[in-house]
Amino acid sequence: MITIQPVATIDAVVTVPGSKSLTQRALIAAALAEGSSQLLGPLASEDTHFTMNALRAMGIACDDRDPNRWQVEGSGGRVLAPEGDIFLGNNGTATRFLTSVAALGQGRFHITGSERMAERPILPLMEALRGWQVSIDSDAGTGCPPLTIMAKGLAGGRTVLPEGKSSQYLSSLLLVAPYANAPAELEVLGEILSKPYVEMTLAVMADFGVRVEAAPTLNFFRIPRGSYQGRTYAIEGDASGASYFWAAAAVTGGRVTVANVPVPSLQGDAKLLPYLARMGCRIEQTEAGITLIGPDRLEGIEVDMGDMPDVAPTLAVVAAFAEGTTIINNIAHLRIKECDRLSAVVNELRKLGAEVEEEPARMIIHGKQGGRTLHGASIATYNDHRMAMSFAVAGLRIPGVYIGNPQCVVKSFPDFWERFARLAE
Repeated sequence: MITIQPVATIDAVVTVPGSKSLTQRALIAAALAEGSSQLLGPLASEDTHFTMNALRAMGIACDDRDPNRWQVEGSGGRVLAPEGDIFLGNNGTATRFLTSVAALGQGRFHITGSERMAERPILPLMEALRGWQVSIDSDAGTGCPPLTIMAKGLAGGRTVLPEGKSSQYLSSLLLVAPYANAPAELEVLGEILSKPYVEMTLAVMADFGVRVEAAPTLNFFRIPRGSYQGRTYAIEGDASGASYFWAAAAVTGGRVTVANVPVPSLQGDAKLLPYLARMGCRIEQTEAGITLIGPDRLEGIEVDMGDMPDVAPTLAVVAAFAEGTTIINNIAHLRIKECDRLSAVVNELRKLGAEVEEEPARMIIHGKQGGRTLHGASIATYNDHRMAMSFAVAGLRIPGVYIGNPQCVVKSFPDFWERFARLAE
């Protein structure tokens, strides 16, 4: 349990760790590349260490002794079957990405994770891989991990991803498709959510030397046979991590500059900034970074966050300090994250005294008196890093906010609490 201390005002410049999403994509591309790569400014966290350790178990040499410069010796697409299980905790991105990487190998791969990971669906990815002649099964028959893969490479040709609700399924398939035995085609059925993450994947692939032909709607792709090329690759600061510091300025009427998230950014979560501007915040871009200046009064807004679900909890907490109603639409996919984030955010906001409605794919926050009616509470984090960091923002305005299981932030932002505490200095 950690207590958040309210602050009168904030005026701070912060840096954030490297992007988790970019680090994991770059690790996969570098691991499969011809030659060696250096990843500059990567995120060293629980999730990325799960990814790196799995790659090592598959025969790829990764050196992370210098935390700011990782060295990866590419395998040229050759993947070895490990002797034991590949345990990935509750790392959904790595589980989905490495399922496809394992399919490139020869032999048996067994992918396992935490109890929550065994509840997170992966069946659409499995079905698409079967279209490329991959033998893959869910051990419990639930369409969730643990998974057993009897790998013999990817056949290539045409396959169909039955749904686009998790962009990670699509990114997983795209990252390995250049190593199929024949040029690959991939069709995606249904609505594609979190499109910026797919665009990020395509950008990383291009940076490592493979260009994909993609339909403008991102529902059809042609992927040539080829190989990534090792390179030096700089990773942007994490926009999801930056969101908590921009939100801190928003709710306190303060000023925070995040120094290492670029504009333009490959990360869709940077698009939170225009939403905060609509609520009344002022955004400035200078050589020092991106600065957010909070207003005297925040206004409720209606938004579609289908493309940036990871920062929906951040916006929801800010909305509790606004005047008027905020409606966050198109977020049903929050329910298959580290926890059911839609219900979790609603439950914890209500503990603070906020009036919140929960619907299957949206939440409605009725802001009143700029948050002056809210009160302290013990916040449950559901072992979810984004719950802990989002609700820390509320404690900057409300006395008596206690965050349970604060160590869960190691998943994506190991020194979050130290950096967050500096806002009060």
